[in-house]
Amino acid sequence: MKLNEIAERLGCRLEGDGELDIHRVSGIEEAGPGDLTFFNNPKYSQELRATRASAVILGPLAEPAPCAMLRDPQPYLAFAKAVELFADPWRPAPGAHRLAVLGDGVQLGEGASVGPFAVVGEGATIGERTIVYPHVVIGRQAQIGGDCILHARVSIRERVRIGNRVIIQDGAIIGSDGYGFAQRPDGTHHKIPQIGGVIVEDDVEIGAQTAIDRPAVGTTRIGAGSKIDNLVQIAHGVTIGRNVLLAAQVGIAGSTTIEDSVTLAGQVGVAGHLTIGKGVIATAQTGIPNSVEAGAFVSGYPAISNRDWLKSSAVFRRLPELKKRLSDLEARIQELEAQLAEASAERR
Repeated sequence: MKLNEIAERLGCRLEGDGELDIHRVSGIEEAGPGDLTFFNNPKYSQELRATRASAVILGPLAEPAPCAMLRDPQPYLAFAKAVELFADPWRPAPGAHRLAVLGDGVQLGEGASVGPFAVVGEGATIGERTIVYPHVVIGRQAQIGGDCILHARVSIRERVRIGNRVIIQDGAIIGSDGYGFAQRPDGTHHKIPQIGGVIVEDDVEIGAQTAIDRPAVGTTRIGAGSKIDNLVQIAHGVTIGRNVLLAAQVGIAGSTTIEDSVTLAGQVGVAGHLTIGKGVIATAQTGIPNSVEAGAFVSGYPAISNRDWLKSSAVFRRLPELKKRLSDLEARIQELEAQLAEASAERR
């Protein structure tokens, strides 16, 4: 693809030879002739000056590169769109594979495809151009929107509703039973039937091996545009807002509300029946036992202001030294008090 065509399709300002042939996109350190790379972090200025790439995407004010340049106010976003230009366009043939199993009353939208060994329960609906890869299981009366991609071994349980343009990575389970038990007088536990629903709105991505549970009553909801990483646990009755980012191994307990544009970094844990306000950011391994006000930036356990946590963590490694100094000061105070008491007794 010619560089000037790429510039036009991305809406970037071209500086340099637009007739260059670009064959792929690559990282700045490994890029070579025929590659398009990007620069967005001053930390990599040395790599930019030494790059062997044919062209680079960078910001309007970034230092010049030793190659052709595509300037854009959001270079990382432009790079993401450039990757799309070179993505493999292959898609399976429309229709159900002869080794797929479709129950009674299944509705398959125009251009949709169902791969071998996939099982679609009775009364389920699959929207236009949606791809269902091999070994996917879709429960009865589930609704899958248009232009979705369900990768291998995904499980969509009964009556789950999936919006449009949703991507679900390998092995994710949507609509599994929530963790609900009532204790009997003898100490054993009676399972509470989990008969509620799960709704995944438009433009959501769900990572591999993630589990999203259904509640006993009501709905677990994932808001439009939210992106969920691998190995995330979303419990029964949780409400996730729009454009939320959940990194790997996040766990959210039941009946909690995560409002719009929240970011939870890796291994963040959120207790149940809380509200995490709009725009909250929690750094990796934060434990959140209480509700968090909108716009907060929190860290640690229990979660506190990130600024306070940074100050506290700087003290942690000095605790043994500080403990020794405190013990020395206490001993010195006791010695001085004894000397004062002795001097007072002598004066009497």
